[in-house]
Amino acid sequence: MFDAVRNNKRIVQVFLLLIMVPFAMWGLGSYMDKDGGAREVAKVGDEKITLNQFQQAMREQQTRMRAQFPGVDAKLLDSPAIRESVLNGLVDQQLLLQEVNRMRLGVSVQALQEMIASIPAFQEEGRFSRQRYETVLASQGMNPAGFEAQLRRDMALQALIGAVGESAFVARTVADRVVGLQAETRQVQEALIPWQSLAGQVKVDAADVQRHYEENSARFSIPEQLRVEYVVLSQDKLEARVSEAEIKAWYDSHKDQYSQPEERRASHILLTTGSGDKAEVKAKVKADAEALLAELKKNPERFAELAKKHSQDPGSASKGGDLGFFTKGMMVKPFEDAAFALKEGEMSDLVESDFGFHIIKLTGIKAAQVKPFAEVKGQIEADLKRQSAARQFAEAAENFANLVYEQSDSLKPAAEQYKLPIQQSGWITRQKADGILNHPKLLEALFGDEVVKNGRNTAAVEVAPGTLVSARLLEHKPAALRPLEAVKDEIEARLKQEKALALAVSQGAEKLAALKAGKQESVAWSASQSVSRMAPGKLAAPALTAVFQVDAKALPAYTGVELPGVGYGLYKVVKVESAQVDANVKAALEEQLTSLEANAQVQAYMAALRQRYKVDINKEALAAKE
Repeated sequence: MFDAVRNNKRIVQVFLLLIMVPFAMWGLGSYMDKDGGAREVAKVGDEKITLNQFQQAMREQQTRMRAQFPGVDAKLLDSPAIRESVLNGLVDQQLLLQEVNRMRLGVSVQALQEMIASIPAFQEEGRFSRQRYETVLASQGMNPAGFEAQLRRDMALQALIGAVGESAFVARTVADRVVGLQAETRQVQEALIPWQSLAGQVKVDAADVQRHYEENSARFSIPEQLRVEYVVLSQDKLEARVSEAEIKAWYDSHKDQYSQPEERRASHILLTTGSGDKAEVKAKVKADAEALLAELKKNPERFAELAKKHSQDPGSASKGGDLGFFTKGMMVKPFEDAAFALKEGEMSDLVESDFGFHIIKLTGIKAAQVKPFAEVKGQIEADLKRQSAARQFAEAAENFANLVYEQSDSLKPAAEQYKLPIQQSGWITRQKADGILNHPKLLEALFGDEVVKNGRNTAAVEVAPGTLVSARLLEHKPAALRPLEAVKDEIEARLKQEKALALAVSQGAEKLAALKAGKQESVAWSASQSVSRMAPGKLAAPALTAVFQVDAKALPAYTGVELPGVGYGLYKVVKVESAQVDANVKAALEEQLTSLEANAQVQAYMAALRQRYKVDINKEALAAKE
């Protein structure tokens, strides 16, 4: 099962996110929150999802959406649909975690080792670097033990859901039928009744205009608008200076991190035990391992042969137990201690770990090599600057927030203390602002009474990881309704189009009924065109759907459909043909079908888990804003 995970490149991206979330992502509100953070928004079985966890996930999702859709309406980022989607993701993760624990799914030593080594953030010149690994984790406030525990968990989750999806298949007869339908071509003629051709037959009077204006006043309103001035405190802009003496001192005190550590190569035979196995089961596994060890002591040259036959580590058994080269910290502690105590060519006694009982044979040693200062100086300087900026920002954030709150009649004190420019915006609305101001929490504050009526600064709002903004009002325009005279022509044009469209649909439906009844109708049919579901030609989507819904047993066959903004379309199907599908296209279609089926199976599996583990949602807490 883990071979599928190992070959899945997308999982690497997931794990990169685990190590690249800076401290500031938790937000000013998180470390200033005095209460409520532990309040639960959901409960999955006996496990709680807290408000802090949910809010953190919301911030991460909003950051991703801003990067993917620049200028997106700020309200969409905090809509009920987004909040529900984020919470469902957290619930699904917890459901899978509980199922992994119930099934006692584990991750092999080699699978974990290969995953860590494959993450680009831990590599130098395309190869895994132990020093880089520890430095990157340290810069994110993590250590190898904690990261590897998280990684094991997430790999197990990925393996579980991957196994469910991999079980999906589509019957050959179904696939052939679907491919055939996609490739089927129909010869079609079209006759359009455009609304413009009927515009002269409809009338719009003053009463119609007045009624539409009154019933749709919101459409003709000018929303409330503001212009503001604002300051931005950004971790990226903080000057983090590091002297060469500091860099050298760091190198000297952490020289072990800036070295190519000793690497060892080993093979092992693993007989697994589960955490919940009974004592007698565990004793039986140990006895089997001792018997294997006795056999190996008599015939050590059979190690690879017996590993292939008996080892229960799926990643290494087929390779005769070979785990490749590894450094300290990459294996579980008991395994590591035993492997680094052996001499090259030696074999261990039984070694017990969380995975079971190992027999280890050391097959190679690469001595440690210290990298010269000149080679790592640039990297150390960058790491120290990043750490310094994070510390400065953490210290500055609370003081910045206090300044804009306590001296709420001006942004100058905060701007002067942190040497920040006071910037000005264009006109903004409750729904949207340009650039950094387009954040739901900030917009909510800007249009609140404290800013609009009382003329105060907003609180410091974290609009992105490591970025705080405070703003105050420059100009205000209240919402207003455009006068009827200003929108009269616009309303008349809209109503005329609506009435002409309705007339086109009515006339088209009458002609279609007559054609289906076999009556002769004066219809200006276009030249015949060949269309398929994969190649719609010039047909609009509603027309294509209608054409392929026609029962084509008796030809010609007729159908019609309203074309929004255009009028009405009549269609005559004159010929239906099967078509050969290119092998590559067929394979792609079959892969799409399998993917759809896999997605359906995963959704069904998650629904079943929600039945197995009771899920309670605290709707009041879910709706709460930060």
